[in-house]
Amino acid sequence: MGGEPQEGAFDGFLGRLGAEDLQRLQESLGQIRDLHDRMKHLLEAVLAISSELELNAALRTIVEVSADLVDARYGALGVLDEDGQFADLFTCGVSQEVYDAIGRMPTTHGLLGELVAHPRPMRVDDLQAHPAFREFPAGHPVMRTLLGTPVLVRGTVYGNMYFADKRTGGPFTGDDERIIAALASAAGVAIENARLYDRLRRSTEDFQRSLLPDLPDMPDPSGLHACARYRPSSSLPKIGGDWYDVIILPDGVPCLMVGDVMGHDLKSATIMSRISTMLRVITYEQCEPPSYILRRLDEVLHGLHGGPMATVLLGRLEPCPGSGRRLCWSSAGHPPPLLVPADGPAHYLRADGGHPLGVTTDLSRPDHAQLIPVGSTLLLYTDGLVEDPAHSLDDGLDSLAHRASDLRHLPLEEMCDQLLRHRGDHFTDDVALLALRIGPCAPVMSAG
Repeated sequence: MGGEPQEGAFDGFLGRLGAEDLQRLQESLGQIRDLHDRMKHLLEAVLAISSELELNAALRTIVEVSADLVDARYGALGVLDEDGQFADLFTCGVSQEVYDAIGRMPTTHGLLGELVAHPRPMRVDDLQAHPAFREFPAGHPVMRTLLGTPVLVRGTVYGNMYFADKRTGGPFTGDDERIIAALASAAGVAIENARLYDRLRRSTEDFQRSLLPDLPDMPDPSGLHACARYRPSSSLPKIGGDWYDVIILPDGVPCLMVGDVMGHDLKSATIMSRISTMLRVITYEQCEPPSYILRRLDEVLHGLHGGPMATVLLGRLEPCPGSGRRLCWSSAGHPPPLLVPADGPAHYLRADGGHPLGVTTDLSRPDHAQLIPVGSTLLLYTDGLVEDPAHSLDDGLDSLAHRASDLRHLPLEEMCDQLLRHRGDHFTDDVALLALRIGPCAPVMSAG
């Protein structure tokens, strides 16, 4: 009759349970625990899939976490082209040696053809007994079970995922099929996000490159060969404040500019465009020593824009017939030029670097001069080429000097490409690189 249960009632209930009842209860609790663990792992897998924004990295992650969640020995994600043929393939559990031995993309025949032609989940307990089965190609692992599902992006079949052979043996289960279907849905969202990211990255990179000038044609007798490269940061936004420029002054002397605006966003790129344009105009109009030009630029920037922070290196390459070129330069806090002679070690033209733009207009910056012999290569660059969070700045500078020395005999364009490639695929900051190779020159006549 009502009231609180008597003390020991639960113990009495357990005492009335038989051995079979206890076993069923334990099995039910075990199933609940397994379901909880699997749901936890499923959520972790969805988060892992959703966290990747680089498309290829996202596709690899999708395959790896999905295979792990259903305990599959082999996994693959096949990307289809507009004709429904396999255009790319991301795998796990297959060694590179096996991948190379197969030597081709899967074909849309057999079981995979069934999955392409009828994009719905597929679970096969005995591959070789299936009527659509065809022999494995030479070098392909022998597989016994299959679990596949299409991957849809905005309602269109992007490709399909398929997995083979559970590590623990036995066929895939209905739970496995439902888990893979859930992951395929998450994969579709992740792929669409990665596509949007890629479009944004390319559009910002195109915008950044549109702000950079084409190098001018050098006068025929100049004996100069110029090359420039720009590499955006690997992270969004792929836009920043690094730039390079070369103009021919009214007195016929090439003027070199490399700069870096503080920051890494659209605002930095806008400021960079303003500074580079102002610097062009002031340099061309006044034909004064580089230190004077930088001081005047600083004054204008303070007056019109509040003095944005930036580093700049500005130099004139004056002809020295028979000897090469005389570099006259001034720096506003910028990394030093690197001189790579035809023979001998590369070395930096270290001198008073001056203070960056935007600090004060009261302090003066010195001018410097250095003979650049015929056959030498002169490198001007921004700090993204030498800075790396994993190493010191001195290590980065030493690495660039050694690498440039090793590459000095290459054509200038190839040398620049190799210098950027030496940094790998991931850039923590933008890089602007301006390289000039000094040949014999005749006197350059003034435009006046």
